[in-house]
Amino acid sequence: MIHHKLKCSLVTLLLVSLCCSVGSAQQLRPNIIVFLVDDMGWMDTSVPFADSVMPLNRQYHTPNMERLAKEGMKFTNAYATPVCTPSRISMLTGMNVTQHGVTNWTSPQKNNNSESADVDFKPTSWKMNGLSPIPGIENTVYATPLPQLLKDAGYFTIHAGKAHWGSMGTPGSNPYNLGFMVNISGHAAGHPQSYLGTENYGNNPGKTTVQAVPDLEEYFTTDTFLTEAITLEAIKTLADPVKNKRPFYLNMAHYAVHVPLMADRRFYQKYLDAGMNAEEAKYATLIEGMDKSLGDLMDFLKANKIDKNTIIIFMSDNGGLSLAPPRGGEPHTQNLPLRAGKGSVYEGGIREPMIVKWPGVVRPASVQKQPVIIEDFFPTILEMAGVKNYKTIQQIDGRSFVPALKNTNLKNADRPLFWHYPNNWTGKDGPGINYFSAIRLGEWKLVYNMRQQKLELYNLQKDIGEQNNVALQNSGKVKQLAALLTHQLKTMNAPMPFYKISGKAVPWPNDLPGMN
Repeated sequence: MIHHKLKCSLVTLLLVSLCCSVGSAQQLRPNIIVFLVDDMGWMDTSVPFADSVMPLNRQYHTPNMERLAKEGMKFTNAYATPVCTPSRISMLTGMNVTQHGVTNWTSPQKNNNSESADVDFKPTSWKMNGLSPIPGIENTVYATPLPQLLKDAGYFTIHAGKAHWGSMGTPGSNPYNLGFMVNISGHAAGHPQSYLGTENYGNNPGKTTVQAVPDLEEYFTTDTFLTEAITLEAIKTLADPVKNKRPFYLNMAHYAVHVPLMADRRFYQKYLDAGMNAEEAKYATLIEGMDKSLGDLMDFLKANKIDKNTIIIFMSDNGGLSLAPPRGGEPHTQNLPLRAGKGSVYEGGIREPMIVKWPGVVRPASVQKQPVIIEDFFPTILEMAGVKNYKTIQQIDGRSFVPALKNTNLKNADRPLFWHYPNNWTGKDGPGINYFSAIRLGEWKLVYNMRQQKLELYNLQKDIGEQNNVALQNSGKVKQLAALLTHQLKTMNAPMPFYKISGKAVPWPNDLPGMN
């Protein structure tokens, strides 16, 4: 018979061994950082995402993006939606915009339709209050959020920076309700009132608006730029999970480089000296400050010896702003050779700079041409984290791009990607802006101009700038893509605009003349 004390000792050793095994398993799970930039265009970096270095690449200084690209994989066909909130909700839910119905940016005010008045169309009926993790909230999409699943799986979940998932007074406006254990400066607003610590980031008595950035009182009255303050706070928050060897998920979502364009004085003079006008120099400083943040995070990971077990996913939520003003230069030239910019379904509004570093999995300095889209982040991150057999309220449209990370020659030409913007964003039409839908299948892209009831077809392999509409020469391809786009819009019950005069909805793409 085993002595009682010996039996207790054996049980204790067994428990210790079990705990150590669990701890080891936790340590093996990778940390995951999504480094999400606001309004950053495909060309807003010294890292070339085209086949060669372009003139705009030479304007910007992003050495840490260069460093990340050397250590990871560059995606040259990565996509988001034309504006911010739809992309952010697609990332957190795995749903395409046609399904979740948050087709425009959400106003901080509840039930406030943020789209501008239009001469032809009534205000579109869309999910204007954004994402909700609980049912029954009006004008929201009810879904299971990504951070909640990661939290349930044992991850320490952190949000830092811009949230913009829901309007004030709704559950989705508060990151804590979406599964984040820590929230730094995330709320209902989509841009900062001020980037300047000397202006308290907008928190001044009598002058504060809903865009004032919360939580950063420590930096009030200082010269600390907003991008720097958020980075410092995020790094502080990582100390606890690093010390306790707990895997973490950090949603590092900068307000930069969204307007208001404000100069980060650390970098401003050199861009003026390079000949940039004042507005473009301000924009360039926002880019470089964001890049410094990336470098600071990478340095922290290395100093704490966790860089080998940390995945970094770099992405932007929509294309670069091309309205001038507030940008300098000619309108819609800021993302060349891509056409247009933020708000547009043309490539300048949706094609994004994306880099993934996954030590031991991704081959350094590799390039992936396989198209991916923002809703793919949801299943990908869960697969990276080893979260299996999870249940969600919503249907998942995204596909994991883990296979693409392991194979640069991966081909998936039969998968269509969809965009839908049935709203008036600016109050003024621009190329691909206001009331447009689009589909990409392989190298072909069909654009539906709802106002003009017109279909355009582009071959992106030959014409990345979308200058040569080849719809007349390829009627069969137009009909194929129009049918796929129509099926998607109908199946997902996507919001559609209605004409003021007739009260009828705009026709489906395959109901246009000549499609049948």
